[in-house]
Amino acid sequence: MEKIVFTPEGLEEPVGFYVLDQAQLRGETYILVTDSEEGAGEALVLRDTAPEGAPESVYEIVEDDTELDAVMVLFKDALEDMDIRIES
Repeated sequence: MEKIVFTPEGLEEPVGFYVLDQAQLRGETYILVTDSEEGAGEALVLRDTAPEGAPESVYEIVEDDTELDAVMVLFKDALEDMDIRIES
């Protein structure tokens, strides 16, 4: 599993997440990440908000329930293949 490190705005300490899957929806790129490589952990869906062609991605947590539901449909098969269950 690939690990990526974020430096959240306003925090000095970087935060690491493991990427479970990536998907595209309506021209937007989303990643599903977790804070634990094994076992139970917190999962987040992040949207890349960087302008096209930017050298680095900029991610924001998807908080809108409608958008989150639409993206989770895309992640469903990959999660089942990895035997991962998401609880709301």
